[in-house]
Formats: sequence, structure tokens, C-alpha cells
Amino acid sequence: MPPLPLRFCLDLSHHGWARATDPSQAVERTIQTARVADRAGIDSLWVSEDPDGWDAFALLGALARETSHVRLGPGVVNPYLRHPNLIAASVATLDRLSSGRAFLGLGRGQTEWYVRAFGMEVGKPVEVLEETFGLIRQWWRPPHRASSVGHFAVQDWERTISPVQAAPPVYVAAVGPQALDVAARHADGVLFNDLASEAFLAKAIATVRAGAAAAGRDPSRLGFYVRAGVTVTDDPEPILERKKTYLSLVNTLPGMERLMATPGFDVAEIVAEVRRLMRTEGVLARGGGFPALRQAGDLVAARAAIPTDLVAQLAVVGPLPHVRARLRSLAGLGATHVFVVPPGPQQTAEAYGATLAALIEDEAPTQATSG
Repeated sequence: MPPLPLRFCLDLSHHGWARATDPSQAVERTIQTARVADRAGIDSLWVSEDPDGWDAFALLGALARETSHVRLGPGVVNPYLRHPNLIAASVATLDRLSSGRAFLGLGRGQTEWYVRAFGMEVGKPVEVLEETFGLIRQWWRPPHRASSVGHFAVQDWERTISPVQAAPPVYVAAVGPQALDVAARHADGVLFNDLASEAFLAKAIATVRAGAAAAGRDPSRLGFYVRAGVTVTDDPEPILERKKTYLSLVNTLPGMERLMATPGFDVAEIVAEVRRLMRTEGVLARGGGFPALRQAGDLVAARAAIPTDLVAQLAVVGPLPHVRARLRSLAGLGATHVFVVPPGPQQTAEAYGATLAALIEDEAPTQATSG
């Protein structure tokens, strides 16, 4: 069998920094992870940005000078915390710092936070997302002037710094049908969150491709990024338990449950119970973020309410033959990129590269393990 037609991506989140007792050591660990991933052949590195975390573009600017090949971008930013003018400026700056390796991960954000915690006017989020596309692309191409009549009402504003690339790629984090439609008509691809089921992915990818074709775009040029946290291990149980924590905090946010639709499981009922245990609706009504969810919710009970068999079907975790089979299935659905776990603390670029090669080759080293 030929190698899988997949490329690998890496997530970096602020959680390690938040837990660190030595901030400088945590910073160095993040930079070293990026260096190893870059040398090992990772295609793209995505830096998360939540309202309670770090500044994605500040870190990306530092990583641009520490890497040579990997593509760099936020995963993802939204047009509420960052005005489209600032998004355009940040991507253009990153593109120059990285000699043309920047991309943009864009989403609508969790609007409850922006309305209730930050006092913002959010308008209609999907329309704001579409307006953002129009603005940033006007600013990135000559004459670098942009106007809009929607949520932002920009009046012929000119920018003086543009990207190295003529059009840095923009990928939309999408779950619902309206966001998928925006992606089909405007984006270079779609980012799917962790624990997305194969049933959801099959339908979503087909929908976006059809929408792109209807809009006169070439569907074959779109990228489909599956944030799977691929992990090769002979002991999947601890990792599946950590995935339950993620599900309890992230996949219980409004609308996210549709990602996990899986035959044989009543996902709606499971998520409703987890939301009750986590007090998700009450926390969001007060404008609370992830720290508030952790404080208010009962994570132990929430994890117990989530069937391990469901998480095992959603997560790409297990021995090498199992993981390789799952990746082959994802590629068959149309996935073009998958996210893998980062290199271990002492893992060299050569060893990490061998781990990546083992995932896509039919005959590959059997010593591949999680980072």
C-alpha cells in the first residue's frame, strides 16, 4: 500500500504555561518543541488563542525566527478580540518575520463571553465572519485599502504593511452549517475540532466541497484539517480519560455536540448530562470562561458520565496498526491534514520524524510511541 496522502500538524496551547512553576523553563520548552517539529517535517504549527490565555501572535513571531520550514498561524482567532484590521496587520507581520510561511486560522469565537464578560456588540457572528474575510483580503492586496458597511463599517482605511504572500491561506474553524457555508465560499480549508466523529467529518467535508463547487471554486484545492491529537501508545486508557476532560469543557459548548455524532450512541443525551454536571449553561450565562467551568463543574462526575467506548471511537489513540488504520479511514473521508501529539521532552527531531513516518507508511518502525 502507498503512503497515506496526509500531512501532519501540531497544536501549541497555553495550558503548559498556566501550570508551570518555572515560566522561563515553560517558554524554552515551547520553543524547543517548535524547533524539533520544524526539523522533523511537521507541515504546520497552530498556536491556540483563548480569551484567558497567551497572545498567539506574540509567540508566533518568536517561533518565526526559531524555525525554517513549518507554516505558522493561530488556531484560531476571532474578529471580536481582534479587530479585522489587527488580524490583517498580525498576519502580514508574521508573514514577513517567517519569509512567507504565515496562515490564518479564523473562527467566530464563543460569543457569550464577548457579550457578557467583555460587553461587546457581536451582531450576527456568521455575517461578521464573512465581513472579516472581505476586509482582510482587501487589506492584503493592492491598493491595500478596505471598506465595509456591516458590523465594522470600515471607511476606506489604507494599510502600509502587506504580507509576503499574495494571499496567506485562511482556514475556518467550522461546526455548524452556516460556518461551513462561509468556509466553502471563502476559505482555503476547514479546521475541525478534536473528537470529531467520522460520521460528522464525512458529511461536513462533502458539504464544503459541494458548496465550493457551487461557488465556482475548485474543491480539490481545499484543505481539511482534523485536530485529532494522534497518539501511538499501547496504553490508551489514560489518554482517553484526558480526552474526557477536554470533551467536558469544550465539546459541551453550544453547538459542539454535533461534532461527535456516532452511530450506537445517544450523543445528545450524553452531552446534556455532562453539561448539567459541569453547570455549563449557568457559567456561560454569567460570561464565565474555561477557568470558571473548571471551578463550577464536577469534572470527576462528568468524566464518569462519558462512555469510554465513545471516546475510543472519536479519538485517534492506540497501538500503531490501529492508529494507521484510523488515519487511512480519515484520508478516505477527505482529510488532508491531521494533528499529532508534540514530541516528548527528550525526543530528537530524527526520532520524532521517524514516528511521523511510521504513521503513514505501510511498513514502518514499530518503536513509534507517543510524545
